Amino acid sequence: MIAALNQLIDQIENRLADDVDVAELVAGLGTTEYHVRRMFSSLAGMPLSEYIRRRRMTVASADVVAGDTLLSVAARYGYGSAEAFGRAFRSVHGVGPAEVRRDGGPLHPQSQLRFRLTVEGNTSMDTRITERPAFRLIGHAARVPLIHEGINPHIQAHITSLPATEHARLKDLGTTEPPGLLQVTADVDPDYTEGSELTYLHGVAVDETTPVADDLDALEVPAGTWAVFRTEGEHPGALQSAWAATATEWFPSNRWQLRPGPSIVAVLDRSDDFSTATCELWLPVQRA
Repeated sequence: MIAALNQLIDQIENRLADDVDVAELVAGLGTTEYHVRRMFSSLAGMPLSEYIRRRRMTVASADVVAGDTLLSVAARYGYGSAEAFGRAFRSVHGVGPAEVRRDGGPLHPQSQLRFRLTVEGNTSMDTRITERPAFRLIGHAARVPLIHEGINPHIQAHITSLPATEHARLKDLGTTEPPGLLQVTADVDPDYTEGSELTYLHGVAVDETTPVADDLDALEVPAGTWAVFRTEGEHPGALQSAWAATATEWFPSNRWQLRPGPSIVAVLDRSDDFSTATCELWLPVQRA
């Protein structure tokens, strides 16, 4: 995976003045666009699309300083007008191209990335691989923004809006794995961009033939392979650390890759105030 990401970086670098078709570039790397985008975002700390934009504006800044017309620079890097190019330039450098041409800066360049694998084993990865038939996730769903660290207040508000009787009712409805009350994220931006919207469902897993009550939402999950990571400790810190470690340690060291599908957190045990918990993180995977 690390080698594939570095090959992708090199190919992008050679195409900064052209349309960058990530799907086309990934096709020859023996992996999938979905997996590449998710791993890139997790490892680089920014979406792949943002990296491409920042590299493009870094290289374009040299043309701006050299005195090329803004319209010619805009066309060179795929922008239909000098105004559109100027907005993209300002979003990266904090100033417009005219100021940079006049003053020579300030500039905020994006260096070309190079990924290296360093596995220290300092994060315990209690993992199992399991095959699951098709099943159904039922519960109460909401559209919420993605937040990488800490408690997501939008998800918290969604959960607390449900009466205690509804939590008990949902728990009684579960008939299959993953067990217990579940925290499900689906329809996630492939770049895993913070602030982008996703579907969050608070509910349980049932057999695919189980009927769904009219007041509940449902997500159909096809049969497939899952990597299950067990976490214990401070919540949600331990869970988020394990989630990050799947990208930095587990996937680069194992011949599995993410496939499209929901990510599921099963809360197996928790303290009364939810400050600590034992959880299982279920990620849909396929052989790399």
